[in-house]
Amino acid sequence: MSLAVLPGAVIRRRITEVSRRLARCREELQVAEEQLMYFSDSESDARLRALVSETPLADRDLRDAARHAAAMAAHRDRLQAEVAGLAERLDDLLDRLSARRGP
Repeated sequence: MSLAVLPGAVIRRRITEVSRRLARCREELQVAEEQLMYFSDSESDARLRALVSETPLADRDLRDAARHAAAMAAHRDRLQAEVAGLAERLDDLLDRLSARRGP
């Protein structure tokens, strides 16, 4: 069934569902951004230690820190895309609901 023919109650229910998912994703995104800052700082510290000590252990620590930071950046990027998609979906639903009500 197309959204254009959905009853207003169904559209309102979907708006509520999408709004809740959007709020959860925004919270997850905020946490991911904080964690990314931590991992990026850890990577910077490991890079400095690797430059100063020039040991295999320091190099391994740097690779591990870089891998963690990259994984968190990818997770953050996925959450940003999901937030954008949900916001677009919510806007579409709100537009359809307001179009049903008329001027």
